Amino acid sequence: MNLLSENLTATNSLVSTFTTVNKSLLVLSAFVFVGILLAYAFLLLEREGALQSSAEKLRKYGSISVSIWAITSFFQIILTLANILGSSIGPAFESSTFRSFVTQIDLGRFLFAQTLIALGITIWFRFIRTSLQSIVTLAIALLALSLPVFQSHSASSGSHALAVGSLVVHVISLALWVGGIFAIAVMSDADRLIALPRFSHLALWAAIAVVASGVANAWARLNFSEAWATSYARIIILKALLTTVLVVIAFLNRRELAKSEKTGWHFLRRLILVEATIMTLILVLGSWLSNSQPPSSSEVSTSPAVAIVGFEAPPAPTFMRVLTAYEPDALMIALLVTLVALYIKGVAVLKKRGDSWPVGRTIAFALGIAAIDLATSGGLGVYALFSFEYHMIAHMVLGMVAPIGLVLGAPITLALRTLPQGRTPDERGVRGSLLAALHSRYSGIITNPVVALALFDGSLFVLYFTDLFGNLMQSHVGHLFMNIHFMLAGFLFFHVIIGIDPNPRRIPHIVRMVMLFAAMSIHAFFAIALLATSSLIDGGYYASIQTPWVTDLLADQHDAGSIAWGMGELPIILALAATFIQWMRDDSREAKRIDRNEARMAAMGEPDELAQYNYYLNQLQRRDEKAGEK
Repeated sequence: MNLLSENLTATNSLVSTFTTVNKSLLVLSAFVFVGILLAYAFLLLEREGALQSSAEKLRKYGSISVSIWAITSFFQIILTLANILGSSIGPAFESSTFRSFVTQIDLGRFLFAQTLIALGITIWFRFIRTSLQSIVTLAIALLALSLPVFQSHSASSGSHALAVGSLVVHVISLALWVGGIFAIAVMSDADRLIALPRFSHLALWAAIAVVASGVANAWARLNFSEAWATSYARIIILKALLTTVLVVIAFLNRRELAKSEKTGWHFLRRLILVEATIMTLILVLGSWLSNSQPPSSSEVSTSPAVAIVGFEAPPAPTFMRVLTAYEPDALMIALLVTLVALYIKGVAVLKKRGDSWPVGRTIAFALGIAAIDLATSGGLGVYALFSFEYHMIAHMVLGMVAPIGLVLGAPITLALRTLPQGRTPDERGVRGSLLAALHSRYSGIITNPVVALALFDGSLFVLYFTDLFGNLMQSHVGHLFMNIHFMLAGFLFFHVIIGIDPNPRRIPHIVRMVMLFAAMSIHAFFAIALLATSSLIDGGYYASIQTPWVTDLLADQHDAGSIAWGMGELPIILALAATFIQWMRDDSREAKRIDRNEARMAAMGEPDELAQYNYYLNQLQRRDEKAGEK
């Protein structure tokens, strides 16, 4: 028996070691591939959006790294399953066991999805020929890299929104930073000289995000007063110190490069031997941490709320409690901070250039951002996790209130006026890529009034009157998906209706008003349908939370229907008023244009448009008279 136990322990130890090694190789290869895509998308020179020979030189590195990523992703499934089974890797290859893991267990599903996406990108990568394709592929690669994070140890400790979100930000920022360093290292001297200025700015913000998200994640996962003496906490502290050292070294290297403009072997030696070495050590430590269980607190809570969302249910809602409650959703906060930073940067660029930007647009954008934060991390977001009524309020704010502020802030117009253009006359640049995306066939499809209306209102019935809502509410990633969908669908709809930003198609004002009346009717019908429900539609989520101040779940659901009816009408009415005002202003501008044209033609001694039209009618009449005489 002792011999069997020793063999089992040795097997588990060997599998755990292989898991750490494989995870390190997976992360490193994925980061390298992200760096290659980053170079394709933003760093290397292109011509009218098409990749040039400098990109072809990096293609072999991308092909090798993404292939390794796909292979190690598959083996990560096997090794993870072996760890769960407490066996060697042999039983993990058994078909029924493997199938059950990747179809019924959330962790297995995320790992399997990552493997499939990595495999698909491996095939697709050889066909990438434009920077816009590279940008889309980069976004997909970052998504695939982040998927397993939603079922990591962070998902079961502390506030899930803070723990999981901060780890996602940490992984994405580290991927852009480490991957970008590798891409810079393997470039030719000429390409490196062109790419470094852009990458230096990105690396600075990525490094800040890595440190901030790492601290936030450690805070959410550990009680340092109890876990200070554990090896897990010490590894986190060591990783944080190494990251700080790396930020300092990177800053000194960038400053020296800015002064000397040297990008040859002197740069590579310091970069590879120092930065790359420390980064590799950080990745290994991160892989070890991701495969290790954080030390548990001595105070174990049996509350269903803590198990599902990571914190106890708040007290019964009052106005002040909803206004002051706050549980940070790290991923949404990171998104909002990025948007605000880019907006402020754009306004600052315009001011420095001597151009003006309406203060009202800035205020509208700020109010939209504040509304999103209130509905995700603020009181509405907190209470939405415990009550269907407050979920619906948060939904209305995200989908119908906040988008109006964002749209009136004209962020796309600001971006087009301030984004960097090409570094050469032939390069499309970041601004050109945005223009190409705005004029793409996809943009033309989604800005079609019917499509925008279907996404805005039609998705309500798909979400709430199918099993989708109950399934999405069971996990943080599902809740995040809903929030992002609400925001994007609302932004698209109001962009088509009252948007200041350029639109691929110009929609007549009468069509916009018809869309608004249709949206109002559909929304009212949805609210009535929700009020008429006789059974719960949340898949048992709110019952499992056991919120003490929600005693009647069906009544809470009906209250949500009343909220949908009441709050859904006001934004539509405001949009109707705004559309009517825009219509009147456009007519006024058109009348002034005609008057100016007539004055110009009169000054030049030319007949105006009315005189030309009368002359045309006279010519037609004379032609008819001549035809009658014959």
